[in-house]
Amino acid sequence: MNSDATNDLTKFKELVNDIRVATLVTYSQNDGMRGRPMSTAQVGDMGDLWFFTNEYSGKVNEIAADNDVLISYASRSDNSYVIVKGTSELIDDKSKIESLWNPALKVWFPQGLSDPSIMLLKVEPVEVEFWDGNSSKIVVAFKMLKAYLTGKEYKDGEHKKIDVHED
Repeated sequence: MNSDATNDLTKFKELVNDIRVATLVTYSQNDGMRGRPMSTAQVGDMGDLWFFTNEYSGKVNEIAADNDVLISYASRSDNSYVIVKGTSELIDDKSKIESLWNPALKVWFPQGLSDPSIMLLKVEPVEVEFWDGNSSKIVVAFKMLKAYLTGKEYKDGEHKKIDVHED
């Protein structure tokens, strides 16, 4: 991986770690696209995203039928946004579950690590696109006003599109 790609991957991981909560979108033959909030448990070295899930949730059936997913992260306060297109996989690995476990997860898994319904959802990104505004809301508003008044296009921050895992 060249240094630009390494820097882009590092930036992607930093943004996801800062935002943490995403919207995971799956596809169901009966219901079409469905989204739900998910908290990121880990971003792996190569950008793989890990989430906890319940074996009996609707998303598990949807992923079993079609494992292509879209994940969206947004931090309005930081003016940062990330879109991930990827393939998902359900993982039932007790040691990985233990390594990612956080006591706050007892809200969804009351039996803790002994809850038999705990599974992991791993998403391997195929394509990542991110926007990082690098500015406060006041600075962004000022730059937008300036663009409006001068008739020039508003540009702020960094926008990248990267292929993470190439086939």
